Amino acid sequence: MRPFWLDEALKAQPSEPSASLQNETRADVCIVGGGYTGLWTAIMLKERNPELDVVIIEADICGAGASGRNGGCALSWSAKYFTLERLFGREEAVRLVRASEQSLYAIGDFCRKYGVDAEYRLDGTLYTATNRAQQGSTDSVIAALERNGINSFVRCPLPELQRRAGSTRHIEGWFSPAAASVQPGKLVRGLRRVALELGVRLYEGTPMTGLEEGRPAVVTTAFGRVVADRVVLAINAWMARAFPQFERTVAIVSSDMVITEPRPDLLQRIGLTSGVTVLDSRIFVHYYRNTPDGRIMLGKGGNTFAFGGRILPVFDQPSPYQPLLRNTLEEFFPDFADVGIAASWNGPSDRSVTGLPFFGRLGRSDNVFYGFGYSGSGVGPCHMGGQILSSLVLGLDNAWTRSPLVQGPLGYFPPEPIRYLGSLMVRNAIRRKERAEDHGRRPRRIDVHLARFAAAAGKADKG
Repeated sequence: MRPFWLDEALKAQPSEPSASLQNETRADVCIVGGGYTGLWTAIMLKERNPELDVVIIEADICGAGASGRNGGCALSWSAKYFTLERLFGREEAVRLVRASEQSLYAIGDFCRKYGVDAEYRLDGTLYTATNRAQQGSTDSVIAALERNGINSFVRCPLPELQRRAGSTRHIEGWFSPAAASVQPGKLVRGLRRVALELGVRLYEGTPMTGLEEGRPAVVTTAFGRVVADRVVLAINAWMARAFPQFERTVAIVSSDMVITEPRPDLLQRIGLTSGVTVLDSRIFVHYYRNTPDGRIMLGKGGNTFAFGGRILPVFDQPSPYQPLLRNTLEEFFPDFADVGIAASWNGPSDRSVTGLPFFGRLGRSDNVFYGFGYSGSGVGPCHMGGQILSSLVLGLDNAWTRSPLVQGPLGYFPPEPIRYLGSLMVRNAIRRKERAEDHGRRPRRIDVHLARFAAAAGKADKG
């Protein structure tokens, strides 16, 4: 059973999977992974150089990973300004915030140019507080954006906030128009169609079994191999197991979602009628939005942690946290208490130490490139990833290839079992801390202290 978004997309536009690779083939560029990052990279390469022979190999079908099962919230990096400035300096931080917003608009331009019906809605985002402890938590980062002339957020008066968000749970909030929502499965399948139309060769059902570095490089599969001048590794959460040197660069953790049956009449009643994305100020945030056909999708990150970077079977099953998500949905939207849940699902998210993706060249090779670590916020930034990787492949000298984002990992988690046990300890401390705050109680000092270890997991930096 496919996750809801991908299943809906496949029903809307049925297409047979591309044939698997059964022999040896030669290519200018071989991209491993048919999700957002791999497809954006392939499309940008073909748009710049239509004569370039680009091959994609995908273990399953395009969109089977995070690209077909995320929440569809396309957000910029504006709320991560403090992290960007600390890592890269003011000038690059300002550039990256602006570039991340431009990527959101570029996704909409792409959909219009190529006739991709991804349910793209540029209706903005709300960053909110749902208890007193969360109030004021994003004020300092917004003030920093304002000082640097890159602020798009405005504070919402409470009645307007609760109307836009469709819920009285929100007691404070900031609105930015620089955000969008998409149907993730329809976007990734649209990217697949455009890539094929541009002449990209695609082999689905073709997992990589090995990589021989060299000039040319050789990507091996079960029944064939691709000999390529340049290789792009775009397998995201799967990198930690495929390449041992990256095992400690990310923690694999689930993001879990539910989606209701359609009730457009109730959406009208509560006022959640636009495509606005809504996030609270927890560390492992609640996020939600509606769909054009009248559903509510609600998700929460930071639930199932994987030992040793493994991709667990549970990541391809209905969410084990569905009862918790159902209760949260009813707390936000009492009018939806009797509305059925159409589906639940989860998937592996590759959380980096900084909460930002990183890119680089593999080992001593200067012709094998990679990018991953989107940390649960990849819908918009994957478009930036495509710009970075296509620029590296083409050997360009531009702001992307000069960016410190291409210097590889910027931090490492402790080795196992410390990482796994520590992740569970921090996750449980966060749960206790936020449960106390929801009930107006002061959390235990030890829980507050432990929660700080996960600061990078939040969607917005705290002052």
